[in-house]
Amino acid sequence: MKPGQAAATPGIQSPPQSPSLLQRAYVAVVGGDFDEPDDPTRARLLDAAFDQFCRMGIQRSSMDEVARRAGLSRVTIYRKFDTKDALVEQVILREFRRYFLRFLADIGEADTAEERVVFGFVSSLRSILGNPLIGGLIETEPTLLAGSIGADDGRMLAAVRQFLAQQLRKEQSAGNIAADLDTELTAEMMVRFSNSFLTVPSQLVDVHDDEQLAAIARRYLVPMLNPPKP
Repeated sequence: MKPGQAAATPGIQSPPQSPSLLQRAYVAVVGGDFDEPDDPTRARLLDAAFDQFCRMGIQRSSMDEVARRAGLSRVTIYRKFDTKDALVEQVILREFRRYFLRFLADIGEADTAEERVVFGFVSSLRSILGNPLIGGLIETEPTLLAGSIGADDGRMLAAVRQFLAQQLRKEQSAGNIAADLDTELTAEMMVRFSNSFLTVPSQLVDVHDDEQLAAIARRYLVPMLNPPKP
């Protein structure tokens, strides 16, 4: 044990971490449980909150402002969402569900595994950076976003890696990529590569240029599908 490190208390285990919003969105999409709730008032409030948060930011927006934007009463919004945190959570969760669904729709237009990697890379950056709420949070309120989705301990990256690894295993099962490809590690590298463009501005790459992003994916990501022979 290192100096200053507290010893673990025998017989006591740390409570399990609750899944991040991104993990929950992934589970919903993979499990087919991603339909919008059949509650027009709730949907109206979520739409109003999305618009309010995009315009003013989450921290500067209040529940009363969201209710007014929705044309509903303060009583109604608190009947649907106990707290502002609960409302923020549901708005972000809905956007992440849509992100995964958009990804699946985009790669569904490709004919080969290689092109699905390219389409997926472009789709991911476009969906995140082009989303006025998520993209705005990355730029202006990254700490708030990290706290909301559990990104500060790597769970966000793990959720996307899990999603991508599943897509790679499907390609393996279909015989489209090498059977000995380490899908988990390859997915990890691909996600970290993509994440770098989301979190660190590039002076060389225009992340809003789909053709440039596609060229980068073909040059650096597609070769990951063919592991070198020992």
